[in-house]
Parts: sequence; C-alpha cells; structure tokens
Amino acid sequence: MKIAMIGTGYVGLVSGVCFSDFGHEVVCVDKDARKIEMLEKGSVPIFEPGLDRLMERNVDAGRLSFTMDLNAAIEGAEAVFIAVGTPTRRGDGHADLTYVMAAAEEIAKAAKDYIVIVTKSTVPVGTNRKVAEVVRAANPDLDFDVASNPEFLREGAAIDDFMKPDRVVVGVQTDRAAEVMASIYRPLYLREFPIITTDLESAEMTKYAANAFLATKITFINEIAALCEKVGADVKQVARGMGLDNRIGNKFLHAGPGYGGSCFPKDTKALARTAQEYAAPIQLVETVIKVNDEVKRRMVDKLLDLCDGSFNGKTVAVLGVTFKPNTDDMRDAPSLTIIPALVGGGSTVRVCDPQGRREGETLLPGVTWHDDPYAAAADADLVVILTEWNEFRALDLEALAKRMRTPRLGDLRNVYSVEDARKAGFQAYVSIGRADLLAG
Repeated sequence: MKIAMIGTGYVGLVSGVCFSDFGHEVVCVDKDARKIEMLEKGSVPIFEPGLDRLMERNVDAGRLSFTMDLNAAIEGAEAVFIAVGTPTRRGDGHADLTYVMAAAEEIAKAAKDYIVIVTKSTVPVGTNRKVAEVVRAANPDLDFDVASNPEFLREGAAIDDFMKPDRVVVGVQTDRAAEVMASIYRPLYLREFPIITTDLESAEMTKYAANAFLATKITFINEIAALCEKVGADVKQVARGMGLDNRIGNKFLHAGPGYGGSCFPKDTKALARTAQEYAAPIQLVETVIKVNDEVKRRMVDKLLDLCDGSFNGKTVAVLGVTFKPNTDDMRDAPSLTIIPALVGGGSTVRVCDPQGRREGETLLPGVTWHDDPYAAAADADLVVILTEWNEFRALDLEALAKRMRTPRLGDLRNVYSVEDARKAGFQAYVSIGRADLLAG
C-alpha cells in the first residue's frame, strides 16, 4: 500500500518511518525545504532513540522517501495522513487548526482517485467532520473518506510504542475506510494488538481524555508531595503503595516539577476549552492546568530557600532542561519557568543537557552551556537536577560537592536521597515530597 504522510514533525516522521517498516511505501511531505534536505541526506531533525537507524533501513529498502511535492506524494496513494502541528491558539486555549485545514484543502485539490484522509494530528472533537467539509468544498467530485487515528506515542520511546502499542484507535464513518485502515495496520492485527474501531467523535475524544487523565495523575501526586513535605511522609513510598493497587497503577505517579512537553499542556487546555464551549466544563481538568502551573512556581520557591532567600550573585548549575529525558523537546518544560526566575533573580546560570542545547539556546537566553555536569558545578552555589537523564542518575556526588563553592543540591526529580547527599558532603539538599532538608 502507498501512504502519504503530510508533515515531518515528531508525529509525522515517527509514524511515516514505522509504517514503512510495516512494508508500506511511504512518502513524507513537508514544506520546509531545510527539513526535506536533511532527511534526504539521512539526518533526523528531531532526537528520538533508534529513529535514525530505522529510517536509514527503510530508505535503503526503497520503501521510504521525502519530498516537497504533494501531488507526486498523493498520486497512487490509498491513504494520506495529516500530521501537522496543532499548537495552542493564543488568547483562548483552543487548538489552532490552521495547518490541518490547509493540508486538507491541498490534499483535496491534488487527489484524483478514492483516498482515505486520516487525521493523525491531535484535534478537538468535531474536527474530522470539518475536514470533510473543507475537502468537499475544494473538490466536490472527489471520492474520499475521512478517518481519525490519534497517536499515543511517548517521546523517547516512540518506536516501541508504535510497534507494540497498548492500543490503536481508529475512527471511521464507512466500512470502506475501515478496510483501508485495517490493511494499514495489518501487521499489528496479525500480532493481536488491540485495534479499536469507533466513530469519529469517540476517537477524537479518546486522545484528549487519555492525556488529561495522565496529566491528572501527575498533578495529583505533586499535590500529595506538597502535603508529604508538611506531615513528614515520603512521597516515593506513598506512590509505591498507591501504584501497587491494580486499579491505580504505578505509571505517572512520580513527583516532580510539573508536566510539560508537546501533548499534556496543549491537550488539557484544548479539552477544557471545548468543554466550556459545550457548557459542560470539566472542572477537574481546569484545576489540573492551574495546579501544574503552581507546581512549577513552587519549585522556584524551593530553590530560593536553598539560596538563603536570594538568587542574586549566586552561581547555579542546572542539569537537564528538556521536559523529560531521551528527547530534545523543550515545549512547556519546567525549565522555561524555573531558569528565567533564576536569571531574573540575578544568578549566573550554567546549563548541562545531552540534547537540549539546540532549542534551549534560543529559549533560555542569558545562560552558559556545558557538556560536563562537573564543569558546570565548579564553584557553584547550587546544583539543580531538573531532568532525570541517565547521565545524572549516577553522578559522583562527592566529586560534585567538592567542586562547588557551597555544596547545595536541589533534586527536583528525587533521583537521590538525603542520606546520599549527607554522605557526599552536601550542606543542604531538598527533593520533592520528602522532609529531607539538610542544613549545617
């Protein structure tokens, strides 16, 4: 089967590469000439473990190609996926569908034979019916169906998620479209992964509901962490006790500086806004958004306490700025709240992150970048662990402390313990959800 993938961002590129590994002929389309040039040379414009090797294998096999020519990509294709960005619209919290609708119109004008137009981008409920309206208006004679196929990829583990999914959700209106989608996902059917076929609206809602629920779990445990600090409990032990209950599960119960990334912030806002417009407000999700913002600001207060009430004149080394490890994604990362507060407070900030520099240099002005965490910590007054990269999970804390002017550690991912910090010689240590302040 020939498939066209419109958009070579995170979702589009990962999906296109993985579909080609299923054995399909996939043509990835983008208007960004720089991206296409990079991809044709074998370079991957995003960081996702294993994606470069998988892409190379399928390009060499002749199943995967890249182009700016939409007409050529669609010719002979049985399905075309829309995987363009849907950023939060400024002012109202809605998902901006400009790129989705523009892609739908261009597809309509380029297509000649029956085609299934599949929305892979995360879009609010009702979007796929609007896509159908745009297509009909642009090409009234076109024989087509629309389908909703939301993605559930975790950055840093996207290939495994695509190849071994918890489930695949497909929203369709006709049996014909369902058959095309079944053919696309045939390798997963054969391996008996769950394929859920629904109506369009249910597929659209499933994506938002899933992400909002996961964001709620993160926010809940962060609220519990704040209370643990007051009462003397250990949030890691609390989370373990909760997570062993099969009705709850242990995933997304790790206290930290708040969620970020490309999905949770955008999707919770879009879901809350849609619910408000339908006069069915989801107050839980609205509160999750509010609390998550407060959590990030609370981290600044914790670090301020570690610096004796003032950042002015302090040197701070921040380890990790991406919203999570194994990605270069900086979107809505806690670092974008915390580091500007440090800089604005008058501190000298040094940053170390294995993949964050490419985006971070623009998003985090006023900091210096280091490849080595020990060099970043030299003569520092505070080290902050903000992203739990593997590189920061096995630090020689004693060596780190000895390099610092005043050895203080803000462990905002609970990588270490107060006992680890004490043995290493730190004067002060704080983490999340534990009564573990060292002083003296």
